[in-house]
Formats: sequence, C-alpha cells, structure tokens
Amino acid sequence: MLFFDSPNPAPNPRRVRIFAAEKGIALPSRELSIPAREHKSDEFVALNPRGQTPALQLDDGTVIAESVAICRYLEGMHPQPPLFGRDAREQALVEMWSRRVEMILMPPIGAVWVHTHKFTAALPGRNLEWGESNRPRIRDAMRFFDEQLAGREFLATGDYTVADILLLTTLDFSTFIGMPMPDELSTLRAWHARVSARPSAAA
Repeated sequence: MLFFDSPNPAPNPRRVRIFAAEKGIALPSRELSIPAREHKSDEFVALNPRGQTPALQLDDGTVIAESVAICRYLEGMHPQPPLFGRDAREQALVEMWSRRVEMILMPPIGAVWVHTHKFTAALPGRNLEWGESNRPRIRDAMRFFDEQLAGREFLATGDYTVADILLLTTLDFSTFIGMPMPDELSTLRAWHARVSARPSAAA
C-alpha cells in the first residue's frame, strides 16, 4: 500500500493524514509537490486520471482517489475508533454534515482560491470578479456552522468524526487563502481550538 500525499496547505491529503493518525495507522507515503506539478506527471496521471492528490494504491494495484473514499476504505480495514458513526443514525448524520462542509463551505473557498490567489495566477480561465464575489459566501457559510455548533462538542455526533476533520481542514485552508474565521464567530472558533488541540491535527 502506498499513499500519494502532498504537504500543507493542501487540505485534501491532510484529511487522510488526520484520519489515519486518529486510527493509529502508519501509511507508507510518497510526497508529490503541487508547486512542482509532480501530481501532473505522466506516471501519476496513469494512476489517478484527475492528476490530484491524495490517492491510495493498494497492494493489488487498485487505486483509490478522493479523500473521503480513502478514509472509508481505511475505516473498513480499521473500524476502531469509528469515525463515520457507530450506527445507522450516526452514519447518516456524519454523511449529512460532511456533505454540508463540501457543498456549503468548500465551493466558495475554492472559487476564491482559484480565481484570486497569487499561487493560482497562471491557471487559465481565471475570473477575478467571480472569485471576489465568493468572499461573502465564505463568511455566510462560516456563520452557518457557528450557529449549528452551538451546544455541541463536535459537528455531527457526540464523538469526533470525519465530519470534524473535513471542517477543520477546510477552515484552515480558508485561513491560508486569506479568509480566516471572523472574530465574532466565537462558537466556531472554540470548536476549532478544541479539534486543533488533538494530536492528529498536526499530521
């Protein structure tokens, strides 16, 4: 098994690293530099046609791409502690909140990243106006999660789950692109401090 990784600030490989750290799984890894475009090499694109990290190549040659899919595989192979929920109810809640992170918060962050950030200046089809118009959507999404976290320790259930990992890595990437959490979102900031204090967050 070989995990194709990229270092911070790339949020999606970090999701898998945190997940594996929570499980106590040691993943043999190969780091690919995004600035050096190693993820676009012919060798890697032959494994993952999207040319993106992360990807996990199993011993039989099977390649699993997409961060949540990799985490689901690791959950199946190492079910304890359960990070996708303990029963049908919790699994549905984890799925719901994971999708909300990816559908409500990540798209405007991605738009600001692709269309406004200096590191993506060479990408074709950039639209600065579109990117800037997404900044208020990021703040609105953060406000939504701040409100929904009221009275909760974790996002989806009473336990730390993959939904918390998705939200943590997405918020940290938002900070990297210049859109940190507003000071007034005290509930979200307190949650972020709690989950950032977990040893796995340093993965």
